[in-house]
Amino acid sequence: MGNKIQLIDRLRLGFAVSVAKSVTFIVQFLRLGAASVLPGAIARRIEPRLLQLLSQQVKNGVILIAGTNGKTTTALLLCTILERKGYRIAHNSTGANLENGLMTALLESTNLLGILDVDYAILEVDENIVPKVLAPLQPRIILCLNLFRDQLDRYGEVDTISKRWTKVISTLPAETVVIPNADDPTLSNLGQQLPQRVLFFGLNEPEHYLEAIPHAVDSIYCPKCGHSLDYEGVYLSHLGDFTCPQCGFSKSKPTLESSDWSQILVGLYNKYNTLAAATAAIELGVDEATIRDTINNFQAAFGRAEDLVINGKRVRILLSKNPVGTNETIRVVTQSTDKTTLLVLNDRTPDGTDVSWIWDVDTEKLVERGGTLVVSGDRVYDLALRLRYSEKSGESKLNLIVEEDLRQAIATALEHTPENETLHILPTYSAMLEVREVLTGRKIL
Repeated sequence: MGNKIQLIDRLRLGFAVSVAKSVTFIVQFLRLGAASVLPGAIARRIEPRLLQLLSQQVKNGVILIAGTNGKTTTALLLCTILERKGYRIAHNSTGANLENGLMTALLESTNLLGILDVDYAILEVDENIVPKVLAPLQPRIILCLNLFRDQLDRYGEVDTISKRWTKVISTLPAETVVIPNADDPTLSNLGQQLPQRVLFFGLNEPEHYLEAIPHAVDSIYCPKCGHSLDYEGVYLSHLGDFTCPQCGFSKSKPTLESSDWSQILVGLYNKYNTLAAATAAIELGVDEATIRDTINNFQAAFGRAEDLVINGKRVRILLSKNPVGTNETIRVVTQSTDKTTLLVLNDRTPDGTDVSWIWDVDTEKLVERGGTLVVSGDRVYDLALRLRYSEKSGESKLNLIVEEDLRQAIATALEHTPENETLHILPTYSAMLEVREVLTGRKIL
């Protein structure tokens, strides 16, 4: 589609790309970071239509992955599947999912003349900017993973985001394929309203139901009529098997039978990521043998159930950036026999400045099992207070260590981790980047 770009646009685009690549070289040469955002920001100033001009050159189309949790893992799995089939992929692998990050990802695969030579672009997109980028990207496939409360100071409630998604997606071409999570009432309803071709993914495994609906639940009311939904069971948060006794709204039927598929990594939430990527890959014509083999040999994205060996000890990093995600990582920890956990809470812009969400996390389950909990981060005392409130009256089995300095907190947690156990680290987003830099000596962003 590159020949459709006018000459003047081609010249401006080529200049923008040249400047962006120069910025990338300087930033990386001086070791100032991975240059995952700045090149796109500068190039966009030169050519405001940069996202459109680049994305329309992608040969087989753009795959957009949106949702609160699971974007990076799902995108990396789908990217790995397609690369194994020989396709060239543009992918924002660093997780920079705002507009400048998307542009930078496309710029990395563009030559100095502004020509983008890739088969697919797999772009994970922050849920709040989906309405802004759909028109310029014109995606071939949209994966809608889930909608949970996340950074309320920036985004607001999930119903608001869902309505904006529905309004904008419905204006896309009829050949667009939308793949929503059937187990999320809000997204199941979204898919049922769209005029495009819609495929669903979800679980059909009652043996994984939670014993009760957790505190971190957002959408237990019918998105059509507002009546309370009847749940046969929930898998995590408000994701589950549901019907509305008032209007008859119910869970959409998933395209794949979830019990037929193994899952990537630990945690039930990663089963959703597996099914989302597999559904998209099958839609793109990839054979099931390749998909299954890729799933069985998949390596985690940075900070997402990522396993490291530090000073001879195993460390697992489980990104925990909102109530639902943290409840799921706590479930992973409590299902293990390991007794040392490091929790790191920051309140910077990538994390959301409102940390009141920690009171919706079921930290009681983590505290009840005892062991050693080391806490750190910008809001270390808020986190320590939440954990103290999680203790039941009477004698506590918890060894709570409060350490403001992150480097010292990591060292302390490693000291308390026996040789035959794994140290689980549960950080918010900016904290995860800091933790990895301390552990590996390298920056990601």
